[in-house]
Amino acid sequence: MPSGKEIRNKIKSVESTRKITKAMEMVAASKMRKAQERMRAARPYGEKIRLVAGNLSHALTDYRHPFLTVREPAKAVGLITVTSDKGLCGGLNTNVLRLSLGKMKEWHAEGKKLQVTAIGNKGLGFMQRAGASVVSQLTGLGDTPHLERLIGPIKVQLDAYINGEIDVLYIAYTRFVNTMKQEPTLDQLLPLSGDLVGGESNRWDYIYEPDAKTVIDDLLVRYVEAMIYQAVAENMASEQSARMVAMKSASDNAKNVIGELKLVYNKARQASITKELSEIVGGAAAV
Repeated sequence: MPSGKEIRNKIKSVESTRKITKAMEMVAASKMRKAQERMRAARPYGEKIRLVAGNLSHALTDYRHPFLTVREPAKAVGLITVTSDKGLCGGLNTNVLRLSLGKMKEWHAEGKKLQVTAIGNKGLGFMQRAGASVVSQLTGLGDTPHLERLIGPIKVQLDAYINGEIDVLYIAYTRFVNTMKQEPTLDQLLPLSGDLVGGESNRWDYIYEPDAKTVIDDLLVRYVEAMIYQAVAENMASEQSARMVAMKSASDNAKNVIGELKLVYNKARQASITKELSEIVGGAAAV
């Protein structure tokens, strides 16, 4: 049995760890509320622009944007992975990267080329270790997503699609369901189709001002940007929720460990006292 001093030192160490995890839990809870508010505020815009893009994909027009053109068979794939910059958030990053890796293996087995955009430090490190072709990256987003920072890395994939370097574009992120549940999700961004984004089943005839090309070009680019911003906002809300739950679990486990160590310490102390008393009694009897 370890000595009382060793057990006391271990108890102090676990108590210090519990203070850290408790503080991180409280910080994550505060950030989670702000991230959820930001995510919910962005949802109405994302849903409306999705509906407009869906209607536009059915529109009667002579101009056909490359984003609306389905290329079969798809020989090259683009993938955008959204992860966190920091760890200590449970299985959040592991789950979405496992989903991405499974699809990457499928595409490789089908002989498709792949290029990756990594948003988040964890995803970037994983893709580099996996040997994927990382064409653009973004790390250090902080607690608030900024669209102007997202546009640069995403534009690399959009330009590659327009130039025919990739035939389909996917985004992998963690969708926020509630505080206790976050789902890894893989959505197709390009090509857009009415079946994919929704919209009316019948065809619409629009009047474009100034012209169809200008309106459609701007609208579809804004649609893709809105979907990516929403995915990043969902991932950030999921990250803070997962971190809060993970830190709460760590704090509870530390509390249980402290209780067990105190029990062991009391037993060791009791055994030491009993031994000393036995030695005193034995010495007195010998005298």
